[in-house]
Amino acid sequence: MAKKHLGQNFLFDPSILHRIIGVSGIGSGDTVVEIGPGHGTMTMLLSGAAQKVIAIELDEDLYEKLQDKTRDRGNIELVHADALTFPYEELGPFKVVSNIPYYITTPIIFRLIEAKDKLRSMTLTIQKEVAQRIVATPDSKEYGILSLAVQYRADPRLEFIIPRGAFRPVPKVDSAVLRMDIRREPLVRVKNEKLFFSLIRTAFSQRRKTLANSLKPTAPDIKAKLELTGIDPIRRAETLSIGEFAKLADALQD
Repeated sequence: MAKKHLGQNFLFDPSILHRIIGVSGIGSGDTVVEIGPGHGTMTMLLSGAAQKVIAIELDEDLYEKLQDKTRDRGNIELVHADALTFPYEELGPFKVVSNIPYYITTPIIFRLIEAKDKLRSMTLTIQKEVAQRIVATPDSKEYGILSLAVQYRADPRLEFIIPRGAFRPVPKVDSAVLRMDIRREPLVRVKNEKLFFSLIRTAFSQRRKTLANSLKPTAPDIKAKLELTGIDPIRRAETLSIGEFAKLADALQD
């Protein structure tokens, strides 16, 4: 039985699982991390496609059942741990393929990005609305802090939608398979990364206001700084590209 407090919704359809593995781009030489393997259906498929699978399961009951199920698979390493605190930095190069609980989606993405020197890609089944926010572009209602924060370090692509009826128990929303290839270098270069993200958070904290008003706390001469970088002060945060945010952050740094 699924445990609600762990956000468990299991996906058993082999055709969908094969499709997820297909879009992930994993090969026979890859080490793959699976977060929340559940009953191990995808774990076994990953075992046949990758060199090694590291399956991290928090639920003790499922972990014990997985030990029996995977006993004859020498390339599966089961770990009873919290994926949010797992030391990914200690691994060699790895990819992630997982159906993760909705409630840890954002924290786990940023935890994995912290291991960017070892992480090559993430292919995650997540809530459709969150996936749409991650891939969003300027001038859309989904575009915001999450879009910019992920796209700064990764190249995200929404691969396909999975209807809620494919899961057991059935969740209240549809899911999407999102592949994120980790960038070797950030999408834009900035002089002060902390200032860059602080600027973005401030701009989107009052997204209905013009930049001249929403960014007043960042600098007394913000209107002049905006004009200096060629940004109309009456524009709103959701119209700025990541490159424009970078230019403005560098102007404020100077």
